[in-house]
Amino acid sequence: MNNSSFKTNENHNKSLWEEIENKWETLKQGGGAKKIEKLKSQNKLTVRERIDYLLDKDSPQIEIGAFAAYDMYNEHGGCPSAGVVVIIGYIEKRQCIVVANDPTVKAGAWFPMTCKKNIRAQEIAMKNRLPIIYLVDSAGVFLPLQDEVFPDKDHFGRIFRNNAMMSGEGIVQIAAIMGSCVAGGAYLPIMCDESIIIDKKGSVFLAGSYLVKAAIGEEIDNETLGGATTHCAISGVTDYKAKDDKDALDRIKKTMAKLGSFPKENFNRVTAKKPAQNIENLFGILPKERHTAYDSYELIKCLVDNSEWEEYKEDYGKTIITAYARIEGWAVGIVANQRKIVKNHKGEVQFGGVIYGEAADKATRFIANCNQRKIPLVFLQDVTGFMVGKKAEHSGIIKDGAKMVNAVSNSVVPKFTIVVGNSYGAGNYAMCGKAYDPNLIAAWPSAALAVMGGAQAAKVLLQIQKLEAKKKGTEMDENAEQKLQTEILKKYTAQTHPLYAASRLWVDAIINPVDTRKWISEGIHAANNAPITKKFNMGVLQV
Repeated sequence: MNNSSFKTNENHNKSLWEEIENKWETLKQGGGAKKIEKLKSQNKLTVRERIDYLLDKDSPQIEIGAFAAYDMYNEHGGCPSAGVVVIIGYIEKRQCIVVANDPTVKAGAWFPMTCKKNIRAQEIAMKNRLPIIYLVDSAGVFLPLQDEVFPDKDHFGRIFRNNAMMSGEGIVQIAAIMGSCVAGGAYLPIMCDESIIIDKKGSVFLAGSYLVKAAIGEEIDNETLGGATTHCAISGVTDYKAKDDKDALDRIKKTMAKLGSFPKENFNRVTAKKPAQNIENLFGILPKERHTAYDSYELIKCLVDNSEWEEYKEDYGKTIITAYARIEGWAVGIVANQRKIVKNHKGEVQFGGVIYGEAADKATRFIANCNQRKIPLVFLQDVTGFMVGKKAEHSGIIKDGAKMVNAVSNSVVPKFTIVVGNSYGAGNYAMCGKAYDPNLIAAWPSAALAVMGGAQAAKVLLQIQKLEAKKKGTEMDENAEQKLQTEILKKYTAQTHPLYAASRLWVDAIINPVDTRKWISEGIHAANNAPITKKFNMGVLQV
């Protein structure tokens, strides 16, 4: 494809990804070169070296929450990747999820987003019945923000509750204590099935030596108080003593190699085929301007095996595409927003990216079919919302939208959401946004998540400001209006950027579009570990 618009789009979208990559290269350094040098002086591996050593070489892996806390906590010096690395990968050919503190980031202290990211990792482990491995090296709660970490439902305590729930459900949990493990954080590794502690490096106690001295006047060093010898030979709190990082990680590998087999769901899979269309074409198909129409079928051609699919209700509800296909050999049901302007059976023009009543009806039926047949769902989001206006309201758009939201909410098959472009308003909900528990949700660098588009939001907010001024007996001149609108648009645009969403874990990751197939495949592989036990039931609905 050599046309000029394709090349313009390609250059723009590749530059968006390069921007993300460049930021990621900095984030991977954690607390920075000096902190890494200090870690090395203690004969410790960095957090990513630990994970690389633990995971099978050349096996697929995906990272969750790499941009968590991005550009947050700047008044506290920042918290790259929320101070914890989360990877879904393979140990001894067994898929699992690894959660590892980064001791170069505030000594591995827990910020509010650290809690949220850990809980997200546990959610993935529980949903998919994946073994979860904790590499613990943390100074505990970041005290200046303790009120945002400690008492609420989704704060620090939820992690220990999840430990207990996973243990009760037979989900394997293994912890390696590779550094400090203090106060409430001491419970996390000890609530796991097995715990390994590194001699002279790892320590576990509810209160360190300074606090013990202050509280009860007892003088004791940290190693005697809660080191490896104490907990392996005296208290019996930990199960194994390791001599160094690699020895502890080798112990985890040996344990994983001996795990028994568990029931599978056996989602349909055949030998994978590459798309007939070059997947790199995704960069050129997606337009530079987010309001520009394009044919979403062209995206699907780049993503599905052999670029083949069987479309459901092709001529009905055309602003949503519903189709059966395969991705990396896995059978999937695709629900995608059609961004091209189309015409319905009456010849009426329908805007691309908008969900009309018949499109919502079609998607609802398709989702039900996929649930009946145990076919995982893939949502490709580029949606500006539901249709509005007299005609839409009179035809029952709210009812049709409610049916689609109901189907997504009650779906029991695995759901995977890729935010391709716009993800606005109730369209985000109907197309399985984060609130609807997708197994994984990732964004392309072109994504934009918000209640509505920036231009529309700026106009609405400007009108509100003008009304407020009028109530006070003042009027805005044209220059003041323009300045205010520019300021609103700038702020709103920043908040719709995928980095803003990823930093708050509204999405699990910002991914290179060419990695979409891998993300979906690894997600279904994980979901295959969790047999479906619930029946799809949409309850009471107005039909």
